[in-house]
Amino acid sequence: MEKLPVSLLTLFLAVTILIAGCTLFGKKKEIKPLISEVVHPEWSKNIVMYEVNVRQYTPEGTLKAFEEHLPRLKALGVDVLWFMPTFPIGIVNRKGELGSYYSVRNFMDVNPEFGTIDDFKEVMDKAHDLGMHVMLDWVPNHTSWDNPLAVEHPDYYMKDSTGKFTPPIGTDWTDVIQLDWSKKGLQDYMISAMSFWVRMGVDGFRVDHPHNTPKEFWERARTELNTIKPVLMLAEIEEPYNYLEKGFDMNYAWELHHLMNSVAQGKDSANAVAKYFKKEWAKYPNNAYRLQFLTNHDENSWAGTIDSLIGDAQRMAATMIFTDQAVPLIYSGQEDCLNKKLKFFVRDPIQWDSCDLTGFYQSLIRLKKGNEALWNGDFGGPMVKIKTNRDNKVFAYFREKGGNRVIIFLNLTKKSVSFQPDLKGLEGEYTEYFTGEKAALPLSVNLTLNPWGYKVFIK
Repeated sequence: MEKLPVSLLTLFLAVTILIAGCTLFGKKKEIKPLISEVVHPEWSKNIVMYEVNVRQYTPEGTLKAFEEHLPRLKALGVDVLWFMPTFPIGIVNRKGELGSYYSVRNFMDVNPEFGTIDDFKEVMDKAHDLGMHVMLDWVPNHTSWDNPLAVEHPDYYMKDSTGKFTPPIGTDWTDVIQLDWSKKGLQDYMISAMSFWVRMGVDGFRVDHPHNTPKEFWERARTELNTIKPVLMLAEIEEPYNYLEKGFDMNYAWELHHLMNSVAQGKDSANAVAKYFKKEWAKYPNNAYRLQFLTNHDENSWAGTIDSLIGDAQRMAATMIFTDQAVPLIYSGQEDCLNKKLKFFVRDPIQWDSCDLTGFYQSLIRLKKGNEALWNGDFGGPMVKIKTNRDNKVFAYFREKGGNRVIIFLNLTKKSVSFQPDLKGLEGEYTEYFTGEKAALPLSVNLTLNPWGYKVFIK
């Protein structure tokens, strides 16, 4: 056979390798867009969530003591209070002095360390009177060893090879035992227990670690709970994202959280953030909710404080999660410059004081709640990237809805940056939100941002 020219031979080999690679490894996985049929409660259109750690919130560590903070939180602007688990905590195999909130001994009572069920209802009723909503932290994956279910319904639990109860496999959660979600009786019980709280007035649930629970259960649960009142459902899970098809309103944006930490530490750039959002927009429809955060109880207690993980980039990162397509979360003490890792199994109260972040977060909340373009899901406008000549350093985007337009510029570096954004079609008179200065965009000169700087223009 006649030899192929070198150039053709090279091409032939390249194509052969490509075909072989596709055969061996398969084609590159395409993102399947989510189709969500969830109808969000109307009151969730512009919410800002706040995670309440009752044990560490006050020197007393009780619900009654926390109640005194409700007017302050109302003034801050948050309107959904997510309470870390308030259930009685297991004693058998307990971790530490007080145990983990997530070792549930009774799904239909309140931890006596915090007070009584009447105390909880009083706090919830006062929050409702102030126009806020209340969510409970639900723990469906496991129970404490001494939960009555272990005696009354041992068939609801997974067993090891010897037939004994077992902690969740692959974890060090020795204070809890794994539930078996293939049992219909367990599913019926969980819906009954959640319904108990919704009838009392609870407005929804943040569901802890739902990885081992079937999404079909949550679709059924949501349907049944909604017959009592419209509820908001948050899943502490990012994948599989199809939990948002019918069961949950919202899931965690863990990937973005870790990416922003990496950016703040100089390990990633604005290019990575742009790539992330390109994938986000391809995967999630505009009506889906995503929870974004700088910290939460897991990150604070185990990974580190905001100062240690993000440092000087905190205000820039906070500006992003309050203006992009997300439901923002504030953790207990974050608005007050919390600068320590709160211990998990013992008392470690927050030391409350005023700080320069309090007014900053208050202004961000006013911005989000007062501008329709920044509302959640279809209630707000889609997020559209703006090109600049410094896309490796600057992440820029705009959102528009109901005659409102907001343009955001973020410097994702620790050095000042001067750049030119492409604002074709976005020309006009704006006001920079944080300074109140008027500006005609596009500017006749380059726009400059300080290290980790940010500007938000409103029209």
